[in-house]
Amino acid sequence: MQFDVKEIFTAFMVLFAVIDIIGNIPIIIDLRKKVGHIQSEKASIIAGIIMIMFLFLGKTILSLIGVGVNSFAVAGAFILFFIALEMILGITLYKEDENTAMTASVFPLAFPLIAGPGSLTTLLSLRAEYRIENIIIAVVLNVIIIFIVLKTSSKIERLIGQNGINIIRKVFGVVLLAIAVKLFAHNIKALFEVV
Repeated sequence: MQFDVKEIFTAFMVLFAVIDIIGNIPIIIDLRKKVGHIQSEKASIIAGIIMIMFLFLGKTILSLIGVGVNSFAVAGAFILFFIALEMILGITLYKEDENTAMTASVFPLAFPLIAGPGSLTTLLSLRAEYRIENIIIAVVLNVIIIFIVLKTSSKIERLIGQNGINIIRKVFGVVLLAIAVKLFAHNIKALFEVV
């Protein structure tokens, strides 16, 4: 095991930007109003399990269905691109179904809002560059922050205010857009090299 603070910090920041739990506070609050209660522990743990399992099994699952990591990463780059556009322009491209209180903690909260295509693609990309133990620590740290944010989302909204949330959302949107472009450029090049 080789722990590297720089790797952990970088992986943590990339995942934090992709998951965008602060930017998702308005969605979380809206969801809480719709269903009445969100199980913060359940949503955080399930999201963490999905991310760590995908970190280990993602490549295998993709090869079983005949999809390369580069293809998946390019698809993920598109998703990240559209999520970033949503954040920057304040538009809604992803239409969520009506959910019951029972499933809201899992869907759409744990998946795909927290552990969605964006974060799963990012995990595969990070795995190509960083050591797996550092990525796991970054995931666990993000899950802890997700739990805290889910537990205190209404207090955070009151503290930061709607304008504050909008500013944070736009800043992370630009960061995410840059990540999407980098992910696309790197993997599309690798795809054409394969072909």
